[in-house]
Amino acid sequence: MPTVTFDKATRIYPGGTKPAVDALDLDIADGEFLVLVGPSGCGKSTSLRMLAGLEDVNGGSIRIGDRDVTHLPPKDRNIAMVFQNYALYPHMTVADNMGFALKIAGVNKAEIRKKVEEAGKILDLTEYLDRKPKALSGGQRQRVAMGRAIVREPQVFLMDEPLSNLDAKLRVQTRTQIASLQRRLGITTVYVTHDQVEAMTMGDRVAVLKDGLLQQVDTPRNMYDRPNNLFVAGFIGSPAMNLVEVPLADGGVKFGESVIPVSRAAVDEAASAGDRTVTIGVRPEHLDLVGEGDSLAKGGAGLAVTVNVVEELGADGYVYGTAKVGDESKDLVVRVSGRAVPQKGEVLHVVPRAGETHVFSTSSGARLSD
Repeated sequence: MPTVTFDKATRIYPGGTKPAVDALDLDIADGEFLVLVGPSGCGKSTSLRMLAGLEDVNGGSIRIGDRDVTHLPPKDRNIAMVFQNYALYPHMTVADNMGFALKIAGVNKAEIRKKVEEAGKILDLTEYLDRKPKALSGGQRQRVAMGRAIVREPQVFLMDEPLSNLDAKLRVQTRTQIASLQRRLGITTVYVTHDQVEAMTMGDRVAVLKDGLLQQVDTPRNMYDRPNNLFVAGFIGSPAMNLVEVPLADGGVKFGESVIPVSRAAVDEAASAGDRTVTIGVRPEHLDLVGEGDSLAKGGAGLAVTVNVVEELGADGYVYGTAKVGDESKDLVVRVSGRAVPQKGEVLHVVPRAGETHVFSTSSGARLSD
């Protein structure tokens, strides 16, 4: 399977001045599952449609393998697309839907049947091949749409929010099937979603976009552990990372009644930019409670968080609370043990775990050296 390359690819819609996709530079490896993720209007679907040939490219180029496909029509790109609304023909059987593109291409009936049956076996659709789409569940229809893509044996799979029409349980089940199928077939895949949990669980790498600009592309683990900027930090992770603006202090930053050590390089970088504060990022699981017997508890150390709501999830619980940071009230989320859940109105004292803080420039949003 070939690679896919976006080389400063830009799309400006007619009548618009701001690019929907702005000089996108992205290299997708042979056989890779890459997920494009971001909020509505960030340019992820436009990027996919540019690769598919459904949107014009106003600047830069797109390559599939060694071929420049920037201005090729969709039919000449050897790609297969899976849409969120399945796009099945209601009057055709499952088998006919899956084999339709091959029929149009003039492939003989025996070959079509063979490929359809093979795809049906892979997708566990064998017993449904003679049914019409209306007799199938949403998950089965999505598998038929996948089957239609598979039988064409394309060089690249393109998937545009294929799970958004499914209920929560089916979405989890189907995303597992899609990820395992892609690894089995080894076909280079570009997958668009607005759901960052989907992105983190499915992709070999994840590319985050905002306002048409690529913010970061990395493995899910690296993106979670080392977000490039405040936007990625707040977008990736569920619940989201806590982001708190705090003043610089001797030896680190002031966090409630405690001074939290951060790297000297990060402090110097912030100071040289003229910042008197930095934004500290801490994931909910990395805020530790300061207990009665803890030496840090003396003098009310840490940040006082008033509990507003508790989500009990069995093994864990998430505390949604409010803390006074400077003159402002700040919402924070803290993960606690499911066996020791605080009550609404209770006050907890929390400190970030050593080595688990992220430091960002308050003015630019960029990650500071650490």
